[in-house]
Amino acid sequence: MAAAVGAAAPPGALWGLVQDFVMGQQEAPASQVAADVKSGSYTILQVVEALGSSLENPEPRTRARGIQLLSQVLLQCYSLLLEKEVVHLILFYENRLKDHHLVIPSVLQGLRALSMCGSLPPGLAVSVLKAIFQEVHVQSLLQVDRHTVYSIITNFMRSREEELKGLGADFTFGFIQVMDGEKDPRNLLVAFRIVHEIISRDYSLGPFVEELFEVTSCYFPIDFTPPPNDPYGVQREDLILSLRAVLASTPRFAEFLLPLLIEKVDSEILSAKLDSLQTLNACCAVYGQKELKDFLPSLWASIRREVFQTASERVEAEGLAALHSLTACLSRSVLRADAEDLLDSFLSNILQDCRHHLCEPDMKLVWPSAKLLQAAAGASARACDHITSNVLPLLLEQFHKHSQSSQRRTILEMLLGFLKLQQKWSYEDKDEGPLSGFKDQLCSVIFMALADPSTQLQLVGIRTLTVLGSQPDLLSSGDLELAVGHLHRLSFLEEDSQSCRVAALEASGALATLYPEAFSNHLLPRLAKELRRGDSDVTREGGPTKCSRHLYCLQALSAVSTHPSIVKETLPLLLQHLGQANKEYMTTASSEVIAICQSLQQIAEKCQQNPESCWYFHQTAVPYLLALAVQASMPEKEPSFLGKVLLEDEVLTTLASVIGTATTHLSPELAAQSVTHIVPLFLDGNTSFLPENSFPSRFQPFQDCSSGQRRLVALLMAFVCSLPRNVEIPQLNQLMQELLKISCQHSCSFSSTAAAKCFAGLLNKLPAGQQLDEFLQLAMDTVEAGLGSGAFCNQAFTLLLWVTKALVLRYHPLSSCLTTRLMGLLSDPELGPAAADGFSLLMSDCTDVLTRAGHADVRIMFRQRFFTDNVPALVQGFHAAPQGVKPNYLKGLSHVLNRLPKPVLLPELPTLLSLLLEALSCPDSVVQLSTLNCLQPLLLEAPQVMSLHVDTLVTKFLNLSSSPSMAVRIAALQCMHALTRLPTPVLLPYKPQVIRALAKPLDDKKRLVRKEAVSARGEWFLLGSPGS
Repeated sequence: MAAAVGAAAPPGALWGLVQDFVMGQQEAPASQVAADVKSGSYTILQVVEALGSSLENPEPRTRARGIQLLSQVLLQCYSLLLEKEVVHLILFYENRLKDHHLVIPSVLQGLRALSMCGSLPPGLAVSVLKAIFQEVHVQSLLQVDRHTVYSIITNFMRSREEELKGLGADFTFGFIQVMDGEKDPRNLLVAFRIVHEIISRDYSLGPFVEELFEVTSCYFPIDFTPPPNDPYGVQREDLILSLRAVLASTPRFAEFLLPLLIEKVDSEILSAKLDSLQTLNACCAVYGQKELKDFLPSLWASIRREVFQTASERVEAEGLAALHSLTACLSRSVLRADAEDLLDSFLSNILQDCRHHLCEPDMKLVWPSAKLLQAAAGASARACDHITSNVLPLLLEQFHKHSQSSQRRTILEMLLGFLKLQQKWSYEDKDEGPLSGFKDQLCSVIFMALADPSTQLQLVGIRTLTVLGSQPDLLSSGDLELAVGHLHRLSFLEEDSQSCRVAALEASGALATLYPEAFSNHLLPRLAKELRRGDSDVTREGGPTKCSRHLYCLQALSAVSTHPSIVKETLPLLLQHLGQANKEYMTTASSEVIAICQSLQQIAEKCQQNPESCWYFHQTAVPYLLALAVQASMPEKEPSFLGKVLLEDEVLTTLASVIGTATTHLSPELAAQSVTHIVPLFLDGNTSFLPENSFPSRFQPFQDCSSGQRRLVALLMAFVCSLPRNVEIPQLNQLMQELLKISCQHSCSFSSTAAAKCFAGLLNKLPAGQQLDEFLQLAMDTVEAGLGSGAFCNQAFTLLLWVTKALVLRYHPLSSCLTTRLMGLLSDPELGPAAADGFSLLMSDCTDVLTRAGHADVRIMFRQRFFTDNVPALVQGFHAAPQGVKPNYLKGLSHVLNRLPKPVLLPELPTLLSLLLEALSCPDSVVQLSTLNCLQPLLLEAPQVMSLHVDTLVTKFLNLSSSPSMAVRIAALQCMHALTRLPTPVLLPYKPQVIRALAKPLDDKKRLVRKEAVSARGEWFLLGSPGS
């Protein structure tokens, strides 16, 4: 045997490394030995043999160092071990568990390595755990060593579950001993997970259910505050959720847990109340009637008291949630034929304690009682039926018993809450639902509320009607007729009942979706009559009331157009109304036409959700509107008043918005069908698809004709720039050339701008390739010629601006060249200010063209890219520019920064802040306002950087608070308010000066300015005071 050992003597190098680690107290040799074992230079057996003398040394510290080296090697090499080696190592380590306490930590590290070993033979996991349970007093170890024990147990539970279950309740009892007394939050998180696994994986608890509960529940409720700068990141919420998962994991804890929860709910500690109610909520998911039966009266008493008496909204909300869960738990438990129905008795107790408070609508317990009843009723269909059938008759009786509007409003709001709960449950038999027996009484109460002079009661009545109407088969045809009558009346209330009128319009839209026939039969004829009457009344009587009624009628028509069948009636009605506006007796104001178009647009937006309605609206409205506009643009001997109105900028813009909205949601197939009519209309004058297309002369907007026809390019723009990208546009080359011609050669700025926007919108959607490059070259040649000519300089600049935006949005390579050209114009004496404002357009979202809704190619983060590519050049240009044009650079920079996401701006703030401060001294109010709007959020988000310039900020903000521009004064005062977020010591020297200076805007002639001054001055007054 001695000869054999001598033959296997370890190499000298290994022995040297071992000595360096054990006797030399060096740490590096452990990693070297592990690396050599991995590479095959040594075996684990050779390492053990090299450690021989150290492992048998009489000095405990030396033995501990030897075992520590072996354990560290095993932690890196456990996957290389053979089954035979594992057996010997396990036996060795188990034996060492009886060694001196200094040795135990290293032994546990070795066992942790072996617990992860895949070649661990059956039975050894049980052997190791038994040894730990018997030989190690875990809670006397250091935190890291206790954590090692939990890791060993966790590893064995993952890989050797069936073997551990073979231990029966001994495993559970052993773990209880290991965990008992644990205090470190890092270890508790692991221990709670182990307990949860023991329960959820169905390990045997035996007679130790109460002991397992006690060893975990002693931490409830969690009272832990992590130390500042805690490197371990254990949060109180992590511990709360882990412990809650344990306590709520099994019904077997119920008899011990529920009394504890009741005790903590009844305590005076807010966090304990919240934790207990949340835990009860979680327990209800796994408990049944058997577990809850004996505790229901006490649980209800505690929850009722918290909701009735608490001063905390959070406690009230958690109490209501717990009651909801309790009721749901009782509702889903399957009853035996001879068993007591706990749900009925529980709900009866709730009703008994809450019903009488519902009879006192002026008392403070009326709403807590209603909330409790609604929380229980919302838990199940059975609970809802039971409570609703008891509460509805009482509330209906109380509504008639009380005559004051405020009392009736409270009662109706409670009724509304119970009606909403009914929407959760469906009933196969329409007469089965609990509301079926009360529908007549409910309708009567609602109609009484709608007829009441109190606006607040009317509002609740409208909401209740909407909810009742959403229940199937509750409203009879007679009820619907009455409801429509009330909604019609409420839709025409005057300005002082604005909220009620808006609510009535919303309710009409919601109910019209469900009952289109009733609204078609009873509301639309009234609105059509009102519209016809308005045609004459608006002009003949001309009073504000008549104008308002006419406007309200248009709003009602659009609000009710929520069903395809109704749209087919309201759309022709509105179009006909627009077409008849040029009758002899009419002198239509542009506001009237705009109001009609706004109603049409609202209908178009509603139709977008339904492809059939969308196409119906498009093929009906768009040709009709184009026909009206074409007719208006025709030269006439006696032009109608409507003709003049339809060609106004604002009216054409609104018409364009309708056409764009009607086009964006078309399918590519239908859009392609429509484009074959509309583009030839503008290019060739083909009016065959228009209704009533007998025009006195030819429509040629791109030829040398009246400026009126050219103005209609805005309508073409709205259509083609809203088409899906994959729709092919006929005669595209000709169209683009004509648009370029108008954009730079027409004196009417409206027409030239519309053409430039249309050209840019089409350019943005074109795929990369030769055609796009040719159009871009053509555009640049046109721009340069226009900028050089002088006559159409402004039009050429507008074209440059829109083409640049089209390319910036899609990251086109040429966008940088165009942006550089735009920057060059900042020094131009005539175009410089406009070029500066152009940067606002480049960074803003448009509403008519180049929008995502209109299928434009808009890349994400285009603003960030524009900022990165161009702001350095703007800053450089500012420093190099003559004094007279520096404000243009400041304005452009201010526009870019104002529209940039603040997280992008913050890192660049130190370098740009001096320029922003200089921009505040610029005399241009647009620059001042843009810069103030940029600085205000920065004061809140970067106080440390901003506090370095507090002297300049205070001076400039106070100066601007006296600006001639109201918007600038408001923004400056908002910035003065935001300044109070800077560190208090920095601001205190300025406090007296600021308070004196802010006294002046308190007397400002504008109310909004005075309001901001009061707010800002109040914050400065409180600066530095206790508790501020």
